[in-house]
Amino acid sequence: MAFARVNGVVLHHEVRGPADMPENGPALVFSNSLGTDFRIWDAVADRLAGNYRLVLYDKRGHGLSEAPPQPYALTDHVDDLAALLDHLGIARAAVVGLSVGGMIAQGLATRRPDLVEALVLCDTAHKIGTDALWNGRIEAVNAKGIASIADGILQRWFTPAYRSSGNADFAGYTAMLTRTPVDGYAGTCAALRDADLTESTRALRLPVLCIVGHQDGSTPPDLVRELAALIDGARFEIIAEAGHLPCIEQPEKTAALIEAFLAETGRWG
Repeated sequence: MAFARVNGVVLHHEVRGPADMPENGPALVFSNSLGTDFRIWDAVADRLAGNYRLVLYDKRGHGLSEAPPQPYALTDHVDDLAALLDHLGIARAAVVGLSVGGMIAQGLATRRPDLVEALVLCDTAHKIGTDALWNGRIEAVNAKGIASIADGILQRWFTPAYRSSGNADFAGYTAMLTRTPVDGYAGTCAALRDADLTESTRALRLPVLCIVGHQDGSTPPDLVRELAALIDGARFEIIAEAGHLPCIEQPEKTAALIEAFLAETGRWG
């Protein structure tokens, strides 16, 4: 485990990859979704660690990172990641972001284009949800805790086949969600409520791959397709037999799409 105080918050992070990978070489950075920590990427990272320097981290309010009092702004999350990469001496990165992590990735490419060479935007959008949705969720978790809304969230996260009472992994990810600090969860809900990246994302000019699970109930394929259409030259791929978290349900397919995309950009390695 590694911790760093950056941008006024302590972030838990981990750097993986070959021991002989140059420290100043390009990195593949993973940003996780609302209510999860960086362990959601483990199965994908295992398939990529032989060829890339990987950076995984828990955004503020999640996992082992500090949870400042709510609310947060998306720029808080973006500036946290920029500061972490500066702290690690990473000057070139492809950023893989899922859900709010995908919005953080978009924001980083806008605010710190010097850092970002390519984006993989998984199950995300330029604008997610409505004020009413996020305000209702903030009110619910502050009043009754995350467990009070967990069933509905898990139905959107995972396919029916995965949500089996006999699936120990499903029980584990349920615990990951419900044990997220309330300040971290509600604070990030506020960041999502207030963020609209439509115009800044439309202006991006870099290689982009957009991925979505076929059964994603949080950011459905049509919404992610709309995101891809905003960005000149962006690719769009649907992963079958996956919901909102294809990195968990279909890690091999997710890793293969990422690796093929990075190879095709001609700018990586």
